Amino acid sequence: MVVFLILYYHFGMMSIRKGKLRKKVEIILGKRLKELRQEHGLTQKELSFALGLNAVTYLHYEKGQREPPLAVLADMAKYFDVSVDFLLGLKEY
Repeated sequence: MVVFLILYYHFGMMSIRKGKLRKKVEIILGKRLKELRQEHGLTQKELSFALGLNAVTYLHYEKGQREPPLAVLADMAKYFDVSVDFLLGLKEY
């Protein structure tokens, strides 16, 4: 029983850490999208149209309320000529 509780605690803490990391990545992605959009002088509606997205869907990505699918993330990176790693905050350039 003790071993079970230790394993449960360990894996429970891992999932909490993963949840925090996931939220951090979503926040960084949203900030990067907003910065890049503003640097290019675009409105959310203009950018969502250019990416072929619903404006509300894009808004959720920028506010960190949703995660874009990998294909959309790749389209965003290509549109802004940056890496996906940069969008996700894994690289600073």
